[in-house]
This record gives sequence, structure tokens and C-alpha cells, in this order.
Amino acid sequence: MTDSKYFTTTKKGEIFELKAELNSDKKEKKKEAVKKVIASMTVGKDVSALFPDVVNCMQTDNLELKKLVYLYLMNYAKSQPDMAIMAVNTFVKDCEDPNPLIRALAVRTMGCIRVDKITEYLCEPLRKCLKDEDPYVRKTAAVCVAKLHDINAQLVEDQGFLDTLKDLISDSNPMVVANAVAALSEIAESHPNSNLLDLNPQSINKLLTALNECTEWGQIFILDCLANYMPKDDREAQSVCERVTPRLSHANSAVVLSAVKVLMKFMEMLSKDLDYYGTLLKKLAPPLVTLLSAEPELQYVALRNINLIVQKRPEILKHEMKVFFVKYNDPIYVKLEKLDIMIRLASQANIAQVLAELKEYATEVDVDFVRKAVRAIGRCAIKVEQSAERCVSTLLDLIQTKVNYVVQEAIVVIKDIFRKYPNKYESVIATLCENLDSLDEPEARAAMIWIVGEYAERIDNADELLESFLEGFHDESTQVQLQLLTAIVKLFLKKPTETQELVQQVLSLATQDSDNPDLRDRGYIYWRLLSTDPVAAKEVVLAEKPLISEETDLIEPTLLDELICYIGTLASVYHKPPSAFVEGSRGVVHKSLPPRTGSTREFGVFSTAHKTQQISPRGGSVAVSSPAASPGLKPPSAALALCGLAGFGNGLELSSGTRDPGRALSPGSGAATNGWMDVFAPAPSTAMPTNLGAPLSSGLGDLFDLTGGVGTLSGSYVAPKTVWLPAMKAKGLEISGTFSRQVGSISMDLVLTNKALQVMSDFAIQFNRNSFGLAPAAPLQVHAPLAPNQSVEISLPLNTVGSVMKMDPLNNLQV
Repeated sequence: MTDSKYFTTTKKGEIFELKAELNSDKKEKKKEAVKKVIASMTVGKDVSALFPDVVNCMQTDNLELKKLVYLYLMNYAKSQPDMAIMAVNTFVKDCEDPNPLIRALAVRTMGCIRVDKITEYLCEPLRKCLKDEDPYVRKTAAVCVAKLHDINAQLVEDQGFLDTLKDLISDSNPMVVANAVAALSEIAESHPNSNLLDLNPQSINKLLTALNECTEWGQIFILDCLANYMPKDDREAQSVCERVTPRLSHANSAVVLSAVKVLMKFMEMLSKDLDYYGTLLKKLAPPLVTLLSAEPELQYVALRNINLIVQKRPEILKHEMKVFFVKYNDPIYVKLEKLDIMIRLASQANIAQVLAELKEYATEVDVDFVRKAVRAIGRCAIKVEQSAERCVSTLLDLIQTKVNYVVQEAIVVIKDIFRKYPNKYESVIATLCENLDSLDEPEARAAMIWIVGEYAERIDNADELLESFLEGFHDESTQVQLQLLTAIVKLFLKKPTETQELVQQVLSLATQDSDNPDLRDRGYIYWRLLSTDPVAAKEVVLAEKPLISEETDLIEPTLLDELICYIGTLASVYHKPPSAFVEGSRGVVHKSLPPRTGSTREFGVFSTAHKTQQISPRGGSVAVSSPAASPGLKPPSAALALCGLAGFGNGLELSSGTRDPGRALSPGSGAATNGWMDVFAPAPSTAMPTNLGAPLSSGLGDLFDLTGGVGTLSGSYVAPKTVWLPAMKAKGLEISGTFSRQVGSISMDLVLTNKALQVMSDFAIQFNRNSFGLAPAAPLQVHAPLAPNQSVEISLPLNTVGSVMKMDPLNNLQV
């Protein structure tokens, strides 16, 4: 007979009848009554009135009945705290029961009763259970400590339970070890600075031994704990990797991802020249591929993690492109993620099959997927130069389909291809212009306007095309308005006699009829430039643009390193650090990968005279990197993350919220960079129409001090030096600085001050990838060792030939 009979409705006086049955002398009748009580409780009926009668049933040797009573107790103890004290004596007694299942049941229930009044009575029974001879009781007691800590942390610390938990890490039973690690990890999360899991090689060895024998969840807890350990050298890192590798073949995907996390972290400490390094790379691929044969939800989690892994180490999956090809029955979220990884893995070796797949995808019925596929073709062209011609040909074929959203996406990506390969594929412009009328999306319209403005000299009716957009200027999105303004100014500089009226019209619309500050500011700057010095305007607006990179969509390196430490967690699915989405009082510890053996992985100013503490780089803070115990590694002293470069290049930030796709130019080349405007070298005056003068009421009368001499700067502003790295954060090295422009070139003016008690020497500097491609033009010259209390001033010339990667915010520079 099933248990459904307990849920059936009964006659009047239900509580009274249950009370009588609970007090019955017959054990079977008593058990049936408790089952009815639990059934009523489960469906939401209030049976708290029976609390004393149910508690009386605790005094039994029947394990099934005891479990039911404990279940009732856990549910109602919080609402009946005074009565819950009645059960304390039974707990104490049950903790000394000869049956280990009853002892464990008692200690488990104690941890679940969240009543302050009775916690102090439970300390003694818990202490006995933590040292119980039966491992089942010990592992249950370990979890109970974490629950008790959540109720009353001070009590747990005073009673010495934390030390007992640490001792359990050395327990002979693997499940006890796993539960002790889980409990300590849980407590450490709520107290980030407590240093509870102070691991050493001996305890790591015990954890690795237990790893092979405990349950899958125990393995996850142990692997997550190992991931927080910092090996003392590459040999220890290799030893741990060798013992963790068998977990990659586990059936549980969570165990596999936790093992991958440990291996990805410790690989940082292994030299790429080691044979073992290559072996490890080969071993990592099959388990990741296997995860993609699971159900869609698990596939998605696996793909989000693989996306991070491929950005960090693309060589792991470089031969596994086919597993990321989209299946017809994949959900859209899996399709889009696979597409992203395909682009990241695209190379000259596999580009032919990738393009064939993408062209097939572009004929699918799912609009979002088709858009992403068309964009992917453009990204492949930018990433693999040898495939660019085939990609452009494929995109033209897709434009011929005349499917509206396909055409628009194709135009957006062709604009990027023009930026990457100037003067190579412009023959397709005529085909693009044929589709001008069908464009209704802001990004596609802005891309087309940029193409018309950029190649106005090759398009006979460029002025007519741009004039057609002007008719509904105020109805366009800001992105299109900004692009149209720039395109018409470009057209005017290329064909001044034919388009004077057009440029006057757009400047008037932008400055006098617009409420948008970005648009107004850009309009005034153009107006001022054109009216004062057209040659300087030409140098600014028509300056040569830096080539765009396929890496603009990569996750910023320091964030990627942090996310690698969170593989297998929500952070790896969101691609955000826990601090971005975890709320509450619990502190979030920022994690980072260990420094690579024999290399200076962190970007920074390095000094061999002193050691520093590891602090993860976050936002605008100073990042100090750890020297680790690696024999060939110079101890890096500081990595500056300089945000908001005030006074940078005497620039004026115009367009803070809107990107102008056509004008992502370098500050060093005398160009306008995403809203930056700068006036550069002197140029001879050229006669201009008088009606282009900026109105006096515009407030731009002498913004660039242009009246003192045509195209020259009479007094370039240099921001005062500020402290970028305080001495207390870098063990004595203080760095102050600012940026300046000298004869058209950018310099970083630094002051290094030694506030330590020992000499510092061997300084070097390196820039992270940034929005402007800024990089040192020469090595950092500090000719003599820096004595205590001594300062040295250095002017470091910069250029804009470094790697470009879009930062957020745009002017974020990490040094």
C-alpha cells in the first residue's frame, strides 16, 4: 500500500485524533500518526499544536520514526523555540547512541535547528561527534560546524571547532576530508581574511590522496580547494597536475570543469618547453569535447567555459573545429555560442571549411543566428588575411539575395573589412550603394554613410547620397547623425567647391537645431577647424586610420585571468567576476592566475630590490603582482591601471557615450579618436568662405588658442603630476606621473621615489593593450640605482604602434 492514504482528508477533530494516536502505547499506531502529521505539514497545514506530542515520540529505537520526528522538529523549531529546548536532552542522548546512523542523524538535525537559545547546548554533543570513531558521524559533524558557524560564528571560534575542522583534513577517511574541506571553504567565503585554508605540501598530498576515493561532490570541493593553492615551484605544480589529470575522465561534468580549472591555473607555472606541457594540452581537449554531447543546458555551460579557455589557450582545441559546427536541432543559445568559438579557432588551416559552414548558416531561417553568421564571415576576413578575398566574395553573394537583414549585416562587416584592408576591395562600393534605400537599421545606415564619406572621391554622386540622409536628420539615431556629420565634412574637404552649401547645412543642423551635446560639440569643433585652418582640418579629419584588429571582442586580459580561476561557476557563464553580481555582506576575494615561470606575466614597473604582495588588478586601482617562489622570476613591483587620463594629449573628450565607427583613430597620428579632437602641426592658411566662421555665441571663440597663429598651440596644458602608485602599496616604490605633448609626440612624465630602506635597480615598463595602441617608444632609462629617499624624473616617449584593443572606458590604460 502507498503513502497516499496519509494525505487524504479526514473527519472533524483531526488534530484531536492525531494527538490521541501520538500518545498511543502501540508503536505502529504512533508511527502511522507521525506520518499523518508529516503529510499534513507537507501540504501546508499548521500542525504546530502537536509539537509536545511529536517530541515525546523521539524516545524510540525505531530509526524510521526518529527520522520523521527530526523532520518535524527542523520545520517547527524556529516557530516554537521554547518547546524546542525540550528536545535538547534527547539530542545529547542520541549523540551517544551505539548506532552510528542515529548519532549522525542527531548531529545533522542539530545543525538544521536555527535557534540561538539551544545552540550552546549543542556544543558538547558536536565536539564528541567530531571525534567519533565512525567516519559517517565525523563527516556529518563537519558539515554541522559550517551550519553552526552561520548561526553563531563567535561561538564556533570560542569552542575551537575551526581547529578541529582543520585537523579533519588529515583524516583517514576521504569523505570526512571532503566534508571538512567543504565546511572550511564555506566558512572562508564569509570571512575572506580568516586564512582558514592555510594549505601546505603535506595537506595538499592528503587532499590528492582523498580525491581518488570520495564521491563526485567531495571531489569538486577538494578540486576547488586545490585551485586556491599556490605551488612553491613548477615541479610541485606538475606533480599536482599529474594527480589531478585522471579526474578529466569523470562522468560528472562539474568534476571535469573543476579539474580543468586546476590544470589551467597550474599550467601558468609550467614552462612551454616541457614535454609534459604539450602532453597536458592534448589531454585537456577530449574531456571538453565530450561535454558537448550532453543535453543543451549543459552544453551551454560547457561552451561558455570553453570560450574562456580558447581565449587563454587556443592551442588546446585548435584541431577540434568540427565539434563546434552547429546542428540543426541545437537551441539558439547553443548555436550562437558555438559560432563565437568557431571564429576564435579560425585559422589559415581550417578557414575553408569554416567559411563553407558560415555561408550555409547565413541561409537559415533564424534571424538572430543569420545575423551572427554574417558578422562571423566579416570577423574571419579580419582575422585570417589570406581568406579576406573569399570572405568578401561570400558577402557579395549574400547581398545579392536581397534579404533585408542579411544585406544590412553584410554592409556593417564590409565597412570593417575596408578598415582592415584599405585600397583593396573598394570595387564593391557600387554594389553596396545599390542597396542604400533598403537600409533601416542605425548601425547599417551609419556604416554605409561612413563608406560614402570615406570614399567620396570614388563615388560620383556622393553628395546626393549624403543629402538624401539629411532630409530626416533629426529622426535619425545619434550614431547615424554623428557619422553623417563626419562624412559630409570629409566630402567637403575632398570636394570643397561642390559641397559648401551641404556642409553649411549639416553644421547648422548639428550646432543650432540639435539638443544632443555630443553632436553639438563635434559640430562646433568641425566648424572651428574649417573656419580657421582647413589644412589642419584635413590632417585631423582625413588622417590615416590605424588598422583594426580582430581581437577587439576579447575579454580584457586581467579579467580573463580572474575568470579562468572561476571555471565551473556562475562567473564563467556570465563572463563577469563574482563581485559584479554577488550581493550581500559576504566579501568576494579577487583571484588571479599565478605568474608564469621565467617570465614577467604582469605588466608593470619592475624592481629587483624588494618583494611585493599579490593584489588583483581591479578597475582604477593599482595592481601589485606576486613574485612567487620561482627561481628565474624578477619580483615585479607594480602594475599601474591608470584610468581617466586627464589632459591626455591636450585632448577634449567629446563623445563619451556614442562610438563613431568611422573615426576610431589614433591620438598620436593627429586624428580624431572616437570623439577626441586635437589640433596639430602648423599649416599655411587657406582662403575659406567667410560664412563658415563659428558664431561668437558658441563659446568656442578661442578654444584651441588658434587666433595667436594659424594651426599652432601657444601654450599646451599639462596636467600636474599625481600619485599613481603609493609607496605603501608597492613596498616603498612611489610612482607619480602625468602625460604631456612635446612637438607633436606624446610623453609619459614619471617621478620614481624610493621610500624603502634599500636600494632599487633594474627598472622596466610595459603597456597592456589599449584603445589607442599606446606603447613605449624607448626603454625606461634609469641610469643609476635608486637609493633610499631618492627620486628620479623620467620622460618616457610614447608611440601608437602597439596592439589595439577596445577598453571600457575607452581611455583606460593599464601599465
